[in-house]
Amino acid sequence: MSDKINLLEIFNNAYPDRNYTVVHSAPEFTSVCPVTGQPDFGTIIIEYIPDKLCIELKSLKFYLNSYRNDGIYFESVTNKILDDLASVCKPRFMQITAKFNVRGGISSVIKAEYKKDGFLPGN
Repeated sequence: MSDKINLLEIFNNAYPDRNYTVVHSAPEFTSVCPVTGQPDFGTIIIEYIPDKLCIELKSLKFYLNSYRNDGIYFESVTNKILDDLASVCKPRFMQITAKFNVRGGISSVIKAEYKKDGFLPGN
């Protein structure tokens, strides 16, 4: 877990007995390439099925913006975001999709997912 996790706030899910999907998209995500020091731009898509808690959006914005000056690889930032968000809101299911803009002629999409023990879609 990162120290950035303290930026995240949660609230009670009003419908904990129902499976429904929440999708947040952050099209202005920025971090820094740890090799070149150049900025990396991308879209972070957070998709989750909440259990008892949901993620508050203003805090999510501040959390994602906190990566702006961090030198971190695409794969690492995607998994770090998943680890932090899943540990705070403890969803039934969560997937982070990070779609990074073209750099050096290559675009990258990284997906990481979390499933609560025993969760099966449709339950």
